[in-house]
Amino acid sequence: MSLAKELQPLTNPPPTAIITSDDFLSDEPQLETYLHLEQIMILLTCLQCLWEKRDDFFAAGNLSIYYEKRQIKGQPDRAKGPDFFVVLNTKPGARNSWVVWEEDNRFPNLIVEILSKKTAKIDRTTKKTLYQDRFQTPEYFWFHPETLEFRGFRLVKGKYQPIALNSRGWRWSEELGLYLGVYKRQLRYFTEDGEIVPIPTKQLPVEIQQRKLAQQQAESERQQRKLAQQQAESERQQRELAQQQAQLAQQQAESERQQRELAQQQAESERQQRELAQQQAQLAQQKLADIEALLARYRESAGELE
Repeated sequence: MSLAKELQPLTNPPPTAIITSDDFLSDEPQLETYLHLEQIMILLTCLQCLWEKRDDFFAAGNLSIYYEKRQIKGQPDRAKGPDFFVVLNTKPGARNSWVVWEEDNRFPNLIVEILSKKTAKIDRTTKKTLYQDRFQTPEYFWFHPETLEFRGFRLVKGKYQPIALNSRGWRWSEELGLYLGVYKRQLRYFTEDGEIVPIPTKQLPVEIQQRKLAQQQAESERQQRKLAQQQAESERQQRELAQQQAQLAQQQAESERQQRELAQQQAESERQQRELAQQQAQLAQQKLADIEALLARYRESAGELE
């Protein structure tokens, strides 16, 4: 689904909304992921809501920019527009593309590209050169919604120079008078005072809200499944611990039984040793008595001979 179709369900659409044009149709491909669509919608609707009382700008997303007339004569290099751009000091209105020679030769003041695995190399090289040399767009930013790569450049003497991060990790846009920075994995606007520009959720298309709700529900279900898995794992570990404790108790009981048996065996051995000692003592006494008796008879026999 094209971004133009995504924007149609907006209630009370702002004057800069992308709707129709019978002259030059936008020739942009379908957005790659929902993250790309959501990020473009955030940049577009937040700025429109913040500047709702202004009538001197045009903001659009995924819209073709025609900057050479040969691009509309069946040439293979039809214009490929930025993911998001803002033109200042121009009239608002419904446009289906941005035709430079019909707009007082105005090019975007600011461009943001949403990187993806497929487009990142082109956005960092070919498009950067185009926006610098041909468009001479004062500010160019790019953001990757998955890796959170965020860069910004400002045109200085015809060449893009990096825009430094402030202490909060934001980059200042002189064209917008706002900071751009990453918040909760999304590229957002921040005021000069550091306040985040809120998302006008009531103006988001119903389909976007439904998708976001479905995404939240899916995330909730994922977390519930993860929690259930964690609980099951905890119960398994508790059962294993109980088994280990039972085995340890059995081992301790067996050890105590063996110790008792050993003590009994030692006691029995000591008893047998005592009995043996008594028997040996009795035997010695008996032998001594026998010797004494024999000696006595010998004495008697000797006395008779005298």
